[in-house]
Amino acid sequence: MTLWWLTYPLLGAFAGFIAGLFGVGGGLTLVPLLYMLFAAQDFPAAHVMHLALGTSMATIVFTSIASMRAHHAHGAVRWDIVKSMAPGLMLGTLCGSFIASSVQTRPLAMMFTAIVYYASVQMMLDFKPKPSRNLPGQIGLLIVGGIIGGVSSLVSAGGGFMSIPFMVWSNVAIHQAVGTSSALGFPIAIAGVVGYIMSGWNATQLPPFSLGYVYLPAFVGVVLMSFLLAPYGARMAHKLPVKQLKRAFGGFLALLATKMLYGLMT
Repeated sequence: MTLWWLTYPLLGAFAGFIAGLFGVGGGLTLVPLLYMLFAAQDFPAAHVMHLALGTSMATIVFTSIASMRAHHAHGAVRWDIVKSMAPGLMLGTLCGSFIASSVQTRPLAMMFTAIVYYASVQMMLDFKPKPSRNLPGQIGLLIVGGIIGGVSSLVSAGGGFMSIPFMVWSNVAIHQAVGTSSALGFPIAIAGVVGYIMSGWNATQLPPFSLGYVYLPAFVGVVLMSFLLAPYGARMAHKLPVKQLKRAFGGFLALLATKMLYGLMT
């Protein structure tokens, strides 16, 4: 075991708590940090971003389960929304993961930083469109799910940065939007990890212990702690001033994106 492997449980503890607190999959936090760790270990440059995305998506499977269970215990998951959006989420995510695998690391990383900047601004401003309508019908939710799934797979996120504003705009209570978002992360993650494993199956020069574009040592280390910490984050979401925390977390995301962008430009 290398010393690098000891960093993954620490990363998982932070990502798990954040996932539970904000109803996001944790990918927006994990991907830039995994990218930096993998680059520091001199993983092949052509695969660094794909490994970060695939590994992050694999961890979201377990993080979303832990977060979803905790939010469900508070009665904050709208299962009717989950059932209607899940097919679109899975199809969009699967297609998006194959698209991401065909894009080179540099443009893919730049695309990721742009979306992270968007998510960070959204969190810092606590943007909530004025509720002006109800949720669309099943066909509408299916289409929205496909869009959210496709974008989420490109940045290996649970989709919360898109699904929460959509649900709030559609007159869903904020705590239900956060809880439902945690459940929506599960079908996104399942389809995404299948896509990243399949698309990276025949890739050459991957580091040892890789399963497609999933780096197993990082996956195991992150999952062990994120699965334990996500329920605590979910409980805190119902007690702490989430608005102020979201602003602070938005600033942190912006710093991560800036560090990542600086590395790409130098």
